[in-house]
Amino acid sequence: MKKQFNRMRQLANQTVGRAEKTEVLSEDLLQVEKRLELVKQVSHSTHKKLTACLQGQQGVDVEKRSKKLPLTTLAQCLVEGAAVLGDDSLLGKMLKLCGETQEKMAQELILFEFTIDRDVVDPLYELAEVEIPNIQKQRKQLAKLVLDMDSARTRINYQQTCTILWPKKSTMQATFRQ
Repeated sequence: MKKQFNRMRQLANQTVGRAEKTEVLSEDLLQVEKRLELVKQVSHSTHKKLTACLQGQQGVDVEKRSKKLPLTTLAQCLVEGAAVLGDDSLLGKMLKLCGETQEKMAQELILFEFTIDRDVVDPLYELAEVEIPNIQKQRKQLAKLVLDMDSARTRINYQQTCTILWPKKSTMQATFRQ
């Protein structure tokens, strides 16, 4: 409670201009800090839009994605139609070839989406939801610690001033406490 009171008093004194404020961040870091919120917003919205563009379910293994994909269903339908017509007919051969091609396209799409998920979507989520909030949390902690340091420095300076101006009174207070 006393620490919070000292922080508030120091912050008030710095705001009014009666106490000096320690600057721990360089100009470059202050500019980066201003852009941090913009980066968070952009990465979050990009993550959402990119996730919406992916056709398969995110976070699921390749087999489960394959079953949910419309291209896979179409490929199975074409192959089944070819089996019904048989390899003797031209239409059966064409359906079989188209079904196999659709299956290959579906597998490539799944691998592409899996790679995008791993290489782009997950890092964007990590950046927007984990890294940037950690940076902001550490920045707030740094601000508190700097305020504590300034408060302690002000109290030390005040005590030294009192000792210089009234040396006997401080000596009397020290002996009285003992």
